[in-house]
Amino acid sequence: MNETYRINDIDRNLKIARFNPLDVLVIGGTGAGKSSTLNAMFEREVSKVGRGCDPETMEISSYKLNEKLRFWDTPGLGDSKEGDRIYSKKLIDMLYSDYYLDNTQYGLIDLVLVIIDGTGRDMGTTYKLLNEVIVPNFQKDRILVAINQADMAMKGRHWDEEKNRPDEKLLSFLKDKTESVVSRVKEGTGVSIKRPVFYSAERGYNIESLLDLIVDNMPRERRNLVA
Repeated sequence: MNETYRINDIDRNLKIARFNPLDVLVIGGTGAGKSSTLNAMFEREVSKVGRGCDPETMEISSYKLNEKLRFWDTPGLGDSKEGDRIYSKKLIDMLYSDYYLDNTQYGLIDLVLVIIDGTGRDMGTTYKLLNEVIVPNFQKDRILVAINQADMAMKGRHWDEEKNRPDEKLLSFLKDKTESVVSRVKEGTGVSIKRPVFYSAERGYNIESLLDLIVDNMPRERRNLVA
């Protein structure tokens, strides 16, 4: 994806909000594809991707797509209780990272992007992240959700290899899945989210729609820290 994609829209929104850059914290369970999502957005490897059972991202790292948009890659939850405890604390600390302007304290992170693994139905890790880490420490209206691995949502079936996109059956399944995620997140956490986008970082499919989700929901003001 070109680093100038919708740059004028991003710049205009930042001028309204009076901050720069937009800081997006990318979170999700281990294996959801956070690092591969960033690599797909940047169209190059900026973040190491874990293979097999071992996650690669152990610390929180930042990557600038351009001078206006910065992403923060994070460790995944779901490996072990002790690991989850450590990583949850790191995420909460990041949510409370701050800066001062005109003697007023603001939060560094402007949006949280939750990545869901589209290959399964288990959303336990997502609920845990939302209920225990994000919602108590971050504004609900700044939470976005996206579904990765759209190509494997039906175990690899109904993916048009030639056109690199889902066929009609898989497309219908994915649209139903986004609606299901909205209702399940509301039921499991009490949070009303925007309708997620689905994409495949591995195949570079629908990546622009993922950035559209972020740009179209950019906040119009600096973030006050949750008391």
